[in-house]
Amino acid sequence: MDIIGLSGLITPSLDEMVHVASEMERQGMKLPLLIGGATTSKAHTAVRIEPRYQRGPTVYVPDASRAVGVVSQLLSPEQNADYCAGIRREYVEVRERTGARRPRPTLPYASAVARGLKLDWAHYQPPRPARLGVQVFTDYPLSELLDTIDWTPFFITWDLIGKYPKIFDDAVVGTQARELFADAQTMLAKLIADGRLKANGVIGLWPANRVGADDIAVYADESRARTLATLHHIRQQSVPNTDADPLLSLADFIAPLESNVTDYIGAFAVTTGINADAIAAEYQAAGDDYNAIMVKALADRLAESFAEHLHRRVRREFWGYAADEQLDNESFEELRRGGPNLVQQLGAERSIQFFVGRSNDFVRGQILQRFFSQ
Repeated sequence: MDIIGLSGLITPSLDEMVHVASEMERQGMKLPLLIGGATTSKAHTAVRIEPRYQRGPTVYVPDASRAVGVVSQLLSPEQNADYCAGIRREYVEVRERTGARRPRPTLPYASAVARGLKLDWAHYQPPRPARLGVQVFTDYPLSELLDTIDWTPFFITWDLIGKYPKIFDDAVVGTQARELFADAQTMLAKLIADGRLKANGVIGLWPANRVGADDIAVYADESRARTLATLHHIRQQSVPNTDADPLLSLADFIAPLESNVTDYIGAFAVTTGINADAIAAEYQAAGDDYNAIMVKALADRLAESFAEHLHRRVRREFWGYAADEQLDNESFEELRRGGPNLVQQLGAERSIQFFVGRSNDFVRGQILQRFFSQ
């Protein structure tokens, strides 16, 4: 073995990379360590990973097309020393720049609340969902999820950087991308025909109102007599660029209780990974690692597609506020990403409590494991 490469696709991968680098240092290894993947960056590599592994070179590779050049220099007796010294100097500069950054000033919470978004609820009536409560979708047809697959992250999984479908015309990775895509279509057809890869999902739509500055009360029914859960949100507190810019919270977009306006909120969870590990294990047992990875990569893409698919159905059918909407994937993506970026991960207890509404025989704390394994 001449080189170790780590590719991070999700945020937890970043911590694992730091751990691997630390272990390589502890064990006295001197092999080059290459860092890449969708969640990584030169700054993260320089600040968090490279300082943990000083016995050997650590190099951030932004995309697969550059890996050959990096590896060539690392393995070249003539180029190695100068190349590694240059990388170390560059990463020192990156750490110094990062350390010199000053955090953006913030406002006290009360001041941030006072500068929250003010909406005219007196002249707006939120549309009522066509169907309130929880709806469960078991063994959802995978064939209905094909049109909403976002293929760009699929190629990133294989370290092929480029936006779909333009990646097919890329001078460096275009041929490989087309071959990979053809293999993916073949595998998708097999998975659909086989029927073992399952897609389950659940959505919920409930009456809701904002209570206080940043909380949302979710009600059991439209009488609003019983609160199922209270969602606690955070508010932006960084000093805005102009005095006209509001400091936002997700709660701003739900009608406050004192307005006497009836509002609603929704949530969903999906999986397309049921039996994916077992199917992949069969390929691995047969020595076919390529198709084992392919199964898991496609299950990941189908999961996001399922979320997009259900989002569209909610807009058109279950909530119904855009019943006549006809948007292609690109237009829908622009619409979905057009709002403020206020996505917030809820704590496990809050999200479970909110999502299941303590109903439908779901077990708190085991919603995905218990429900999606059924």
